[in-house]
Amino acid sequence: MSTPDLLYTEAEEDLRAAVRSLLTDHCPPAAVLSRAESGRAYDGALWRALGADMGAAGLLVPDKLGGQGATAREAAVVMEELGRAVAPVPYLTSAVLAVGALLGCDTGQDAVARLLGALAEGRTVGALAVPLSTAPGAPGAPGATVRADGDGALSGQVSGVAGAAGADVLLVPAAGADGYGLYAVETAETSVSVEPLTSLDLTRPLAAVTLTGAPARRLAGDDRAGAAIGRALLTGAGLLASEQLGVAEWCLTETVRHTKERHQFGRPVGSFQALKHRMATLWLELVQARATARYAADALATDSPDTPVAVAVAQAHCAQVAVHAAEECVQLHGGIGMTWEHPAHLYLKRAKSDEIALGTPGRHRQTLAGLVDLAAPTG
Repeated sequence: MSTPDLLYTEAEEDLRAAVRSLLTDHCPPAAVLSRAESGRAYDGALWRALGADMGAAGLLVPDKLGGQGATAREAAVVMEELGRAVAPVPYLTSAVLAVGALLGCDTGQDAVARLLGALAEGRTVGALAVPLSTAPGAPGAPGATVRADGDGALSGQVSGVAGAAGADVLLVPAAGADGYGLYAVETAETSVSVEPLTSLDLTRPLAAVTLTGAPARRLAGDDRAGAAIGRALLTGAGLLASEQLGVAEWCLTETVRHTKERHQFGRPVGSFQALKHRMATLWLELVQARATARYAADALATDSPDTPVAVAVAQAHCAQVAVHAAEECVQLHGGIGMTWEHPAHLYLKRAKSDEIALGTPGRHRQTLAGLVDLAAPTG
């Protein structure tokens, strides 16, 4: 087994610079705040620039299928930068979860290959129709709340789906006479209803999807559908750790900057020992979070047998680091940190919603205990 490589390559740093430059120009905090109040699902112009023009939507798609042929390491760099900007784009939901599910299907099928190519171009947006809280690692496939009729039409409801609002195609797990399967449904169909839900994180909205005899294409059957969805969830959870790392990095950087500039009693508040200790603690947590997130990304990229362990460790740690960093950012900014005008609340909401996305830290610790054969305490 190869030794994990936690360092960033020159190509990855170049990708980071390009994505950060784009987000700096097109996704400043003021624009994110304005977008959060608009009720629109995501920033379409930013997604076109990032997903289509820059090619980020196809990073995980092999070049023979119209993608960039990159790996989870490059996708993790993009996720870091999107976390730093709390960017309202469907990268996780379309370019990671939906693409990941399709890659687990038979890509030799024309329907699968065409859909992968469309998502890789970034001009079609997809979403995996499972609740965002669904964790990887559970035995068997995620339970289906949608029923497939004999003629391939789907009926049922799935709630808490991230990325459904604004998606062009939904990948829906369903059970029927032919068993469990993964189906593609166009959201333009009149038999498809996508009802936005009130979510904590307005930059990643949730929706309830209702299907009433919706026409669908079967992409994978019992033999592959469950494994494809499971792998997509595992990839999503592993890369979500990099987004959480980006959230924590912004929070610490912004807090250090503010405490250097904010003066009380004739000196910067950042020079007070108690505050220095709190920020030093955050920095140590951040270093640890970067190591676990990079390990998860590298394991996914190399298809390491340790991937489930790496993802569980990364999620159990990074989720809590992001929340702690965001809470400290709000508190150490004082009164301004409590206002709607300051972007700190966006990072706290993203961190808190990410904490329960694709499994809570407790759920991942439970998974990790099973993977390393560590019995739970009794009594």
